[in-house]
Amino acid sequence: MGIDPRVAGAQRYSVDLERPGMLHAAFVRSPHPHARVLAVDASGVPSDCVTLLPDDVQDLHLYGCQVRDEPVLTPLARHAGDIVAAVAAPTAEAAKAAARLLDVRYEELPAVFDPVQAVSPGTPLIHPDGALSAGEAVSIGVRPLAGTNVCHRFRLVHGDLTAGFGEADVVVQQAFRTPGAAHAPMEPHAAVAEWEDGRLTIWTGTQTPFNLRGDLAVAFGLEEERVRIIAIPMGGSFGAKTFVRHEAPLAALARKAGRPVKVVLDRTEEFVTLNRHPSVIRVRLGAKRDGTLVAKELDCWVDTGAYADCGPGVATKLGYAGVGPYRIPHVRVDALAIYTNLPPNGAFRGYGAMQSIWASERTMDVLAERLEMSPLELRRKNLLRDGDVFATGEVMHDVQFERCLQAAADAVDYERDPRGKGLCVLLKGMQTPSRAAISVERAGVGYVIRSAACEMGQGVRRSLQLMGAQMLGCEPGQIDVPEPDTDTSPFDTRTTSSRSTHMMGRALEVAVRDLRASGGERGYGEVHNEGGLDPDTGQGVASTHWHQGAAAAHVTVDEETGKLTIEHLHGVAYAGRVVNREGAELQNEGSMIMGLGTALFEAIEFADGQVTNANLSDYNLPAIGDLPKRFTHELIEREGAEVHGLGETVLPPVPAAIGNALFSLGLELHELPMSAERVLAAVDARDARAAAADSAPEARVPVAVDGQGLSG
Repeated sequence: MGIDPRVAGAQRYSVDLERPGMLHAAFVRSPHPHARVLAVDASGVPSDCVTLLPDDVQDLHLYGCQVRDEPVLTPLARHAGDIVAAVAAPTAEAAKAAARLLDVRYEELPAVFDPVQAVSPGTPLIHPDGALSAGEAVSIGVRPLAGTNVCHRFRLVHGDLTAGFGEADVVVQQAFRTPGAAHAPMEPHAAVAEWEDGRLTIWTGTQTPFNLRGDLAVAFGLEEERVRIIAIPMGGSFGAKTFVRHEAPLAALARKAGRPVKVVLDRTEEFVTLNRHPSVIRVRLGAKRDGTLVAKELDCWVDTGAYADCGPGVATKLGYAGVGPYRIPHVRVDALAIYTNLPPNGAFRGYGAMQSIWASERTMDVLAERLEMSPLELRRKNLLRDGDVFATGEVMHDVQFERCLQAAADAVDYERDPRGKGLCVLLKGMQTPSRAAISVERAGVGYVIRSAACEMGQGVRRSLQLMGAQMLGCEPGQIDVPEPDTDTSPFDTRTTSSRSTHMMGRALEVAVRDLRASGGERGYGEVHNEGGLDPDTGQGVASTHWHQGAAAAHVTVDEETGKLTIEHLHGVAYAGRVVNREGAELQNEGSMIMGLGTALFEAIEFADGQVTNANLSDYNLPAIGDLPKRFTHELIEREGAEVHGLGETVLPPVPAAIGNALFSLGLELHELPMSAERVLAAVDARDARAAAADSAPEARVPVAVDGQGLSG
């Protein structure tokens, strides 16, 4: 195989792209979170620059991966950082200087920044006509609420909730907040756009080349075959480089310039391009005295920001993941994807599951305390097993939740001494419905595997080589896997939701059989996963197979300072069958580190809609010195199992495991990140409860929860 080009410094990314005669772009962004663009004066821009102004995009259309609500250039800025104009110049420095010379006049409008407030009566509407494109074909049924800021409502109904809570001996209710977070890949967004004979070609780092092609075709009124996407390897993504980001205004600028145009976003721009969904989640959970779960209710307010993007899908997956891997006869979920005047929020590693698993699994430990029961035993008693029916109506197969949970508990010696220790077990779905195709071609003494699975550091190309070598009876080095290209690569839904090795492996088996059966030079394989949920009932097939995992944490706290030390963090992922062990282990470690950042450090901070920590000095990411004293993980396999996705599995359980470890010390935290200041406040609150209990033994100070989220 030789030296990995990433190690040798030979890997080329979107930021390295060059085209003959290329110009460089800079975007002009609104400084206001909600404002009407009144006029744009470009008279001060040098003559060797090309400007893209509102009049230049009058023939273009709204686009969007799930709701068509995004303009190429916006006449109405809906968040601070919304693109209102663009400039191309001979150099990147000249483009940025010219962009500062554009004079834009605005009329400021009222803005809303909180998802719970955004659904209150009388709140300004961010997309008054937002429901108009709900009938467009997308991967889920979109259910906007007309006349509100709700772009999608997902509901799941299973059993009779009123009857279920009527059977409960103990009922607990908790509410939790999760902030926005930055993806912070090492490589920022970058692309080159070029037109030739009315055909658009984009070179870009993307996880979704065919989705990108389709949305750009809609925006420019083209047949999809008139748009070509060449997907360059990414220097990290974590969901940031999904669907259309910078590519639409870049393509419009290249169209006007008549030359190729390149853009590379700076780090500050990254924070207003796409982030993780902030959320407020309220959980109500009922059980019988012996710990049998009988009813669960979740209300979720999911902040999708200024544009829907994939917020409807996130709200859906967040909703059903919050049910948890448990047998619960009566369930109701109501998850709202809500517009606010904050930067767009979209796919983020874990895809909404982290937010609801944090809330759901924290509530399980609160229930265990009320029942005077071990949190481990409470989970064991209620976990789904083979043949059980999940709340969506799906029959569960190849169920390994108990095995994952027990492995996590054993790693921290939970049963011997649970003090300062916390557990979390999770279920997460895969993109369903889904389609993947692959081709295998003979090439000299080797083969070429063509696939649209995109490389972002996770090693998908290596996995295809390893699987292909095993099936074709050759060495991995005899297999070439070219970069995805919508002109030459077979269709793939997208490289998201930890689905690529599972889907592409199955398609590759079909392609190799086809190659051998035909005796020819080329084989083709395609697989389909049928399914989907009714958005009004949550019934159907949420996932072809379930991502199953767990985490355990052991913590100590300096109660004078609030400093939290993680003595041991252990993650467990069910892999089914491991294809590339080194890659799989690195995926586990990366997921756990991201989960650690979510738990302890990361939050995008705002003041009146402006990001106030849009740089890597003020935005806190975990560094090597922040890793736990013991940092371990494991991959669980089963003889004869198929390949399971695992690229995200051990991120979602990390915050809940740490939060539950703190709860075992009497420290109740309901908002991420769990900073020293919040831990110290929890110490004070615990001591206040103890003092109140001493003065009135029958009294217990409850966690304050109002009708819409957190209070106090």
